Amino acid sequence: MLPLPPPYRLRPMVVADIPAVLAIDRASFPTPAPEQMYLNELTDNQLAHYQVLTRDETTGEVIIGYAGFWLIAGEIHISTIAVAPAERGRGRGEWLLLNLLLLACALDPLLVTLEVRRSNTVAQALYAKYRFEEVGVRRRYYRDTSEDALLLTVDLSAQPDYCAWLAQQRDTLRLSRADGV
Repeated sequence: MLPLPPPYRLRPMVVADIPAVLAIDRASFPTPAPEQMYLNELTDNQLAHYQVLTRDETTGEVIIGYAGFWLIAGEIHISTIAVAPAERGRGRGEWLLLNLLLLACALDPLLVTLEVRRSNTVAQALYAKYRFEEVGVRRRYYRDTSEDALLLTVDLSAQPDYCAWLAQQRDTLRLSRADGV
């Protein structure tokens, strides 16, 4: 896991995290995922890898974000990334993405893929920073709004230095975020 400045931590998601994850999901997406989906991902899907971003407070640990991916036939498919509204715009989504990508590199994939709403330019900018390239459009992919999804990928077979580059990004990000802001 990506080492973060206190009071923040990343850890694997567990079933007990689902209520907090659902609250962030409802605040983040027009059509939230059902509880059963997360339960199945954590208990039945051996291809799924999920994490939560937490902040330690005097009352205990608070989940402020989550992310996940599937490993399928040598490909990593990032299925979700979300951050609580109060924590957005402060680099928390980048921590989640970078950690997912570092975990993915340990699995030696050939390709990393994801879909992003055409209107989500903030996420698109973050993905571009991490070398994702648009390779297609999934027309009317999001049933809730009929919005298109952009299909983005990082082809690791074409970028053999990518995982080493990610390690450099990790070190730079950790230094620039040492104040925990």
